[in-house]
Amino acid sequence: MALRVLNPNAEVLNKSAALYMNINAAKGLQDVLKTNLGPKGTIKMLVGGAGDIKLTKDGNTLLKEMQIQNPTAIMIARTAVAQDDISGDGTTSTVLFIGELMKQSERYISEDL
Repeated sequence: MALRVLNPNAEVLNKSAALYMNINAAKGLQDVLKTNLGPKGTIKMLVGGAGDIKLTKDGNTLLKEMQIQNPTAIMIARTAVAQDDISGDGTTSTVLFIGELMKQSERYISEDL
């Protein structure tokens, strides 16, 4: 069986490093959106490449406008946007819920459960 390298610049991680990278991506996305939640949530300023400015508190808008690089964070963002497309609400809550699940999974993994 021949081994073929698809991307020579790709970063190769072992299983545990990849797992923690995915958990950290979820926690990072959660940290960005958790201040939006509720009536006292903060407004975020998004600056586009052309210098255009958007002020929003809407999680759906933030997730659509952010340039997310991590594949796990992209999958979480797509899940949250799908939640908003189906029900019209819950984008931020979905991200926070997934982030909290990932935090709990990190705790269990560190305890070898």
